Amino acid sequence: MYKILVVEDDAVISEQIGKFLEKWGYEVETVKDFADVMAQFVSCEPQLVLLDIGLPFYNGYYWCSEIRKVSQVPIIFISSASDNMNVVMAVNMGGDDFVVKPFDLEILQAKIQALLRRAYAFTAPGTVLEYRGVLLNMTDMSLSYQKIQAESVQKEEGTRIELTKNEFRILQTLFEAAGGVVSRDMLMKRLWDDECFVDDNTLTVNINRLRKRLAEIGLGDLILTKKSVGYLLGEAD
Repeated sequence: MYKILVVEDDAVISEQIGKFLEKWGYEVETVKDFADVMAQFVSCEPQLVLLDIGLPFYNGYYWCSEIRKVSQVPIIFISSASDNMNVVMAVNMGGDDFVVKPFDLEILQAKIQALLRRAYAFTAPGTVLEYRGVLLNMTDMSLSYQKIQAESVQKEEGTRIELTKNEFRILQTLFEAAGGVVSRDMLMKRLWDDECFVDDNTLTVNINRLRKRLAEIGLGDLILTKKSVGYLLGEAD
């Protein structure tokens, strides 16, 4: 699970961000002591930081420079100060992206996911597996991804579903194979006890049910069949 540290002194905004991102499976911590942001950064060990510019005691630029002394963790500035000077300053201080207040939470989440994908490649730290933008959360057995609604529209629609035990085990096995073919025998061993007789058609039924659920959220081509061999992951829609 990705951990995100929110450095925002507006309690309302901070709470809104935290609740929204937690629904997406992120673990979120918010800074309370703005006189010593680094202490919470060190204890939190986040995979990404959301950092406001206008803060009590020291501004976001200062804390960004302090973080950069010890870490290359992705940093997204969030601020209403959107003039060119502030954007350039944010980048020069080590920021990776800039989101202007007020912002759409779905746009923020899309930027977070894109930045995490670039920073951590296919496998997320700890308990998240990723394949071409689709995230499999090992902690709560959920699947999430970003669906672009139109090429001319930057906004992305977030999709997240809860998986059954068998659905999760099927996808976990396929994700761990990183696009390679997984045999039917391997999947059956992962889903059911070796000593328990299971009809071969039972796996087909489970695969078809999972495909139907994936199709309903726009991922109909995520699981492909390799005839007479098994299954593999295809491209996300």
